[in-house]
Amino acid sequence: MTTLSTTSSPPRSLLDAVRAGVRVVDLGRRLTVGMPQSPNHPPYWHALPRRHGDMVRVDGGSAANDMISMGTHVGTHVDALAHVSQDGRLYGGLDVADALEGGRYAQLGAHTIEPMVRPGVLLDVPAAFGVGRLDAGYEITVADLELTLERQGSTIAPGDVVLVRSGWGQHFDSGADQLFMGQSSGVPGVGAAGAQWLVDRGVHATGADTIAYECLPPGAGHATLPAHRVLLVENGVYIIETMALEELAAEGLHEFVFVLSPLPLFGATGSPVRPLAVVAGE
Repeated sequence: MTTLSTTSSPPRSLLDAVRAGVRVVDLGRRLTVGMPQSPNHPPYWHALPRRHGDMVRVDGGSAANDMISMGTHVGTHVDALAHVSQDGRLYGGLDVADALEGGRYAQLGAHTIEPMVRPGVLLDVPAAFGVGRLDAGYEITVADLELTLERQGSTIAPGDVVLVRSGWGQHFDSGADQLFMGQSSGVPGVGAAGAQWLVDRGVHATGADTIAYECLPPGAGHATLPAHRVLLVENGVYIIETMALEELAAEGLHEFVFVLSPLPLFGATGSPVRPLAVVAGE
């Protein structure tokens, strides 16, 4: 019988795996002024209130410093369970007024999201269809998700984090900001049925490469968010949006260790994040 150590050291197998070499794939978007984002949130802004040379120490050294402002749902971010309500109720039937303390969501805010180190699965839907990306406004159905899972030979277990690639993220860095945002064209994504399919498999969180984890019909914008309702409000499943999934897809990396740590922003409805996929090194 193997005896586990009573110390706080990590298991040797985990340390050995890291020492043998791992590769990290960055799933977060670079934050830049003017990047495409939802019009519902304050944009990202970065300034240098002090630059090198503005103040020089007696030894010739100087320092520069920064100031940023942004909405918590700008760039790659995770939605807290306080982000969306239905008929005045949050996850667990909590009244939206009862969740507030001092103007902040003391209950279900971003500070309540635990860091994630979990099995991750990429569902590369366009690859399953043999295309580069899905059409604008296309709804990813249950049949699509099941077909993708079968063709990849992947499995989903309770507690996993499942990332759904539509290929729409290709527009993020292409200069086609309006197309990525999809206000007139629409955006492909999972609908209510697909979200429920993920819930039924017990996922802890799910993410996508789009501006909103939704199928956005052409011209509809963010008028309705049924997947958000199913995931956040009805089932307490976290949503990660505006992810960079092209590198994973290009290399066929469908299963990995998923790492994400939100900022502990007390009472916030979401947090900027830099999610990572960790795989064995070459």
